[in-house]
Amino acid sequence: MTVLCLVLAWSLPAQAATKMDAKLEQQVLQILRDHPEVIIESVQNFDQQKKAQLRQVQQAFLQDLKTNPQAVIGDSPRTGPVDSQNVLVEFSDFQCPYCAEVHKTLKSLVEKHKDNLTLVYKNLPLTAAHPEALPAAQAAWAAQQQGKFWEYHDALFANQKQLGEALYVDIAKKLNLDLEKFASDRQLANTAIGQDVQLANKLGVIGTPFLVINTKDYAGSVQASEIEQRLDNAS
Repeated sequence: MTVLCLVLAWSLPAQAATKMDAKLEQQVLQILRDHPEVIIESVQNFDQQKKAQLRQVQQAFLQDLKTNPQAVIGDSPRTGPVDSQNVLVEFSDFQCPYCAEVHKTLKSLVEKHKDNLTLVYKNLPLTAAHPEALPAAQAAWAAQQQGKFWEYHDALFANQKQLGEALYVDIAKKLNLDLEKFASDRQLANTAIGQDVQLANKLGVIGTPFLVINTKDYAGSVQASEIEQRLDNAS
C-alpha cells in the first residue's frame, strides 16, 4: 500500500492529488493492484536512466583525467611530476582503517615511481561512521595552506587511533606550522572538502578508499594491488 500511494504521489500533480476524492483514489489503486507490472516497469526504467546518467558522468571524468588532468586535480594535494602521464586519484577518509592500509601501499608506490606517477588526494569523509573524519580532513587542509599536507597526511594515518583535537594540534606543532593560521584555516576548509565530496557523489563513489588511475592503456577504477601492474604496463 505504501508503494502504491507513493506511485500516486509521483504520477499526479500535487494539487490534483489533494482534490482527488476517495472513490477515484480507490479506483486508481485498484488499477495498480491489477497491473503491478506498471510499477515494476516504471522503477526499472527510472533505474536504467539513472545508471545511464552515471555512466556518462564517469566517462566524462575519465576523459578529463586523460586529456586535461589539471581540471580533475584542481587545488587538491598532489605529489609526483606535474606533467606525468600516469595519474592516480584517491578518494580517502582519514578515519577509515582500510584507507590507512592502502596508504602504506601508495606511499611505497609513490616512492618507487616518483618520476612517472602523480598521486592526487581527494577527501571523502564518511561522517556517519567516522566522527573524526571531517575534523581530520579540515586539519590536513589547513596544513596544506602552509605547504605541509603530505607530512600532516602521513602523521594522521600513522596515528589514526588517536584522532582528535589534541593530535591535530600536536602534529601542527611538530611540523612547525603557524598555529594561529592553522586554527583559522581549519574553519575555512569545508568549501574545498565539500567540492571533493560533491565530485565523489556525482561519480557514484560510496566507500573509501576509492582509486581511479589513468595510464597509457587504461583509465578507470583500480584496486591498490593492481596499480603496480598498470604502471609496469604503461612503462
